[in-house]
Amino acid sequence: MKIRQLLFLSPALAALFFAVPAAAQGQPSGADAPELVPHPWVTLPTSRTAESYFTNLKDGDVKEAPLVVRFGLSMRGIVPAGKTAGRAGHHHLLVNQPLPLDFKQPLPFTEKYIHFGKGQMETVLNLPPGKYELRMLLADQGHIPFFVYSKPLHLTISKQNKDVTPASLLGPARIEIMSPADRETVRPPFRVQFHASGYNLAHVGGNVPDTGHFRLNIERAGRKPEVLNFTGGQTEVWLNPPADDYTLRLELVSTTAGSVTARAEAVNLKVAAR
Repeated sequence: MKIRQLLFLSPALAALFFAVPAAAQGQPSGADAPELVPHPWVTLPTSRTAESYFTNLKDGDVKEAPLVVRFGLSMRGIVPAGKTAGRAGHHHLLVNQPLPLDFKQPLPFTEKYIHFGKGQMETVLNLPPGKYELRMLLADQGHIPFFVYSKPLHLTISKQNKDVTPASLLGPARIEIMSPADRETVRPPFRVQFHASGYNLAHVGGNVPDTGHFRLNIERAGRKPEVLNFTGGQTEVWLNPPADDYTLRLELVSTTAGSVTARAEAVNLKVAAR
């Protein structure tokens, strides 16, 4: 739409147009539309595709069991099972199972379809030695899958350790910025990935007790901090800020009380010129 055409819009329509963040204009619409935090630095992921993925495993990995498996999610948010909020959903881990043929039927509850209906971002997987194919799949309040899933990941378990407990692997409850790394230099746009261990995530629209959502404070010298609230249950953000030195401070905010539940270690970051 040309600027001169906006002069003939009603004030309400003109305000609505200019209220859309620049990064969101031209984004996918309908079922594939992301729920972006309204901020001029927030932009679409480079893939422009909603997907689930593994954040700590790579295709072809050889691991010992039990092992921690962490989940990532792009262009969507998390809400526990039984709750509807925007296009948020909850994770499922498929073990040696293809994607369902019918995406209108709820996923079964078996050892090959592992549900994370509390809003979890990780699990401990204890598999006997062998070769496995893993997939992540997002589903709604009734466990009916969205078209949001991961590529298949092939994993070999070389050994199953009988004396290792899940608690010893997971450690204390905490949140963290998984990427970028502290003191890293990046060029925009870049992804910031969050993780919660021992805490459950939820879109605020679900109003779920004992859950939280992320809040990111972006600081730079001589400027007021930029604050991004991920009330849609998002676990990552793509940023396109000006070149400068930044400090990223991640918090987990209670969904129902609004108080800070946990804080991550700060990440210092240099954003290079585009």
